[in-house]
Formats: sequence, structure tokens, C-alpha cells
Amino acid sequence: MGIEIERKFLVDKEKWDQVTKEKQSLYRQGYMVSDPEKTIRVRLTDKEAFLTIKGLTVGASRQEFEYPIPVYEAQQLLDGFCDTVVSKIRYFIHHDNKLWEVDEFLGDNEGLMVAEIELESEDEAFSLPDWVGKEVTSEKKYSNSNLAKKPYKSWGKE
Repeated sequence: MGIEIERKFLVDKEKWDQVTKEKQSLYRQGYMVSDPEKTIRVRLTDKEAFLTIKGLTVGASRQEFEYPIPVYEAQQLLDGFCDTVVSKIRYFIHHDNKLWEVDEFLGDNEGLMVAEIELESEDEAFSLPDWVGKEVTSEKKYSNSNLAKKPYKSWGKE
């Protein structure tokens, strides 16, 4: 069983604009199952594709199983089996020997940027880059599966 331990933070866009971006990739991901206890996702990047199954999040941890799949199959699954899809540019930034993944959302989630860091344990110490803002790990509305169902642009219409 795989365990993902991940913390999420909002991004200070003004400070982010000053960061040298090392590497980036366009992501398109769709959800075949999306409920609080389990998620089945198809992810297509610039070069590869994955089928990912995630369990219920407890704290910053959850079960995660991820399998590479052929790109053409991911495209078929996204187009034919996913009710909701999220598109984003993911940036990969190293800070103090840790990898940060920063998502700049597109489409109906445009304007939202979220930084994620994966940890070895929930109490692992790490330093925050100056472009990292408020922690939103426990705020479910920032999960990608929830953003697919209730996009960022609709939040002001609550």
C-alpha cells in the first residue's frame, strides 16, 4: 500500500512572478470516481499518463496507488469516462532540498495557484519558500477533485 503525505499552500502571485521556474508541464486530469472516501483519476502530462487511486484523507495522509498507462488510453479515458476534468500547468521547484509542485490552474479554475509538498511523515520539518502563503491542506475545496466539480471561478457565487 502506498501512502501520500502532502501539504498544500496558496501561492503569493507577486512573489511567485519573481521565481525562476526550473521545469514545467501541462497536466490534464479527469475523475472517474470522486467522493470523500475514494478518488479514481486519470492524469495526462506532456509525455506520460497515469491511473491513480486515492483513499480518504486523514490529516495530510491518504492511501495512494498510481500506475503508468499508455498516453492514447489516457486520452480515451479522459474523453469517454471522466465526468469532470481539471487542466493546469505544474511547475517543479526545489527549495532547501525539497521538491515543491506549484499548480497554476487553467479554465474555470484560472486565477488559483496552489503549492504542494510531499513529506515522509506528517511531522517532518521543512522550510517555506517566501512565495508560499496560507496553508490549505485541510480545506477540501482546494483538492483537485473538488475543483473539477466546483471550480474556483464559481466560488464568489455561493
